[in-house]
Amino acid sequence: MQGILIVDKPMEWTSFDVIAKLRGILGTRKLGHSGTLDPMATGVLPVFCGGASKAVDLQLDHTKTYCARLRLGMQTDTGDITGTVLETAPVTAGEAELLAVLPRFLGPQMQTPPMYSAVKINGQPLYKLAREGVTVERKARPIEILDIRYGGSPVENEYVLTVRCSKGTYIRTLLEDIAAAMGQKGTMSALRRTTAGVYTEADSHTLEEIQAAKDAGPEALQALMLPVESVFESLPLLVVEPRVEQHLYNGCPTSRYPAADGRYRVRNAEGQFLGLANITGSVLKVEKLFVERNEKD
Repeated sequence: MQGILIVDKPMEWTSFDVIAKLRGILGTRKLGHSGTLDPMATGVLPVFCGGASKAVDLQLDHTKTYCARLRLGMQTDTGDITGTVLETAPVTAGEAELLAVLPRFLGPQMQTPPMYSAVKINGQPLYKLAREGVTVERKARPIEILDIRYGGSPVENEYVLTVRCSKGTYIRTLLEDIAAAMGQKGTMSALRRTTAGVYTEADSHTLEEIQAAKDAGPEALQALMLPVESVFESLPLLVVEPRVEQHLYNGCPTSRYPAADGRYRVRNAEGQFLGLANITGSVLKVEKLFVERNEKD
């Protein structure tokens, strides 16, 4: 079974908990996921199944969208309400001050990852050091905030923000920084990922829905999976004849290929997705195959 399963991650589950559960449901260990979510976060978690797992590191679109809640008046060691409260302070700013500072956070910037994160220093995840009470210096990393939209205040001193951002952005840290720009203490009270690359909430399924599909049979389960080609939809399509298809299987270049230089997603004459290939100087070379020859036969 091969494809991409978009999971709606439940609260209090780690991303690895989801993978462990799916290994039991799908009966395979060949799974990979894209974009780890904290236990308190919910939402879109793409899981690459079977041969599709080869596409995890080849994704073209790494942007993500989150719906987050900023709570003013407190700061925690984890940057969210699951942590230990380090400080509380009276709230002296509100919606007007929030709207005034948001534009400052748009665009490319440097962000220092929090101690409670999976970033590794000398092979050790930061969160393990943090749990031991150890704080180490972290290097700021480049990120980009593509869009921030204000979504209202559902309860006093809490504000909803929708953030579209680059890979590697820590929303907890962003919210703390926004609160600081307002002259306040702040922490994240809720987080939901609504898009991950080309995948959205509309593509996602709960673990209960996935289990029900498994119980209904292989066809129902496969119907929940998106094709691996969906990762590469933004690439131009190249349809190759049988002779060139064999070259791709054998890893042989095809000279004098009549197409422009570039990177392509490739299908055979029957419409089956084969993989990725590059053309340089009219020479076509395979980059990655997602189908075996015996799958075609």
